[in-house]
Amino acid sequence: MIKGALIDMDGVLYDSMKYHTLAWQQMMREIGIECSRDEFYLYEGMTGKATIDLIFMREYGRHCDDEEARRLYDRKARLFIEMGKKDMMPGAREMTRRLTEAGVRCVLVTGSAQSSLIDRLEEDYPGVFPPERRVTALDVSRGKPDPEPYLKGLAKAGTLPEETIVIENAPLGVRAGVAAGLRTIAVTTGPIPREEFEKEGAFRIYPSMTDFAQSVDKLLEELSL
Repeated sequence: MIKGALIDMDGVLYDSMKYHTLAWQQMMREIGIECSRDEFYLYEGMTGKATIDLIFMREYGRHCDDEEARRLYDRKARLFIEMGKKDMMPGAREMTRRLTEAGVRCVLVTGSAQSSLIDRLEEDYPGVFPPERRVTALDVSRGKPDPEPYLKGLAKAGTLPEETIVIENAPLGVRAGVAAGLRTIAVTTGPIPREEFEKEGAFRIYPSMTDFAQSVDKLLEELSL
């Protein structure tokens, strides 16, 4: 019986990735690095420092020091905020409602530290993600695709691996969930093709959050057999 669901935030609960990718691109352009927006969909789930490090290694052959990374991520976060309020992902509220009504304990597991969204969780998803059931970039030493975030989420859920599912929209997030030994559901809410999630070992793949929300009851019943 499924008792826990570890749920990503950007691209799952909020339709926010298009703004994250634009903010990353603009911040990098300000320091003279040209990046495509689409490449940041592939980095989704990594911590901000890890993303900056990856690009600095590619462009300059060096890591970004902590102070510089903090300054650059703060600038990226400010650009994201300036883009205005981000909508909830269509179908996400229905998904969380069906999970909680089935007695499933929901835990937030995000690679973000973006307080502009995290601080909205109680307003948009009341009672679903209390502060003690949240794992953010500030709580881990190694972000996705390392399994650490989902292992910490599992501990906060207080459930066994076989009683727990992961809900993700990013290939690196799927890789992290699978590495943690958890059945990981992929929802393709962005431009990344289905094949990338298949390569990472997704347990099931749904074309939208609305499709997944409408399938939650059936999935929970199936996994309880």
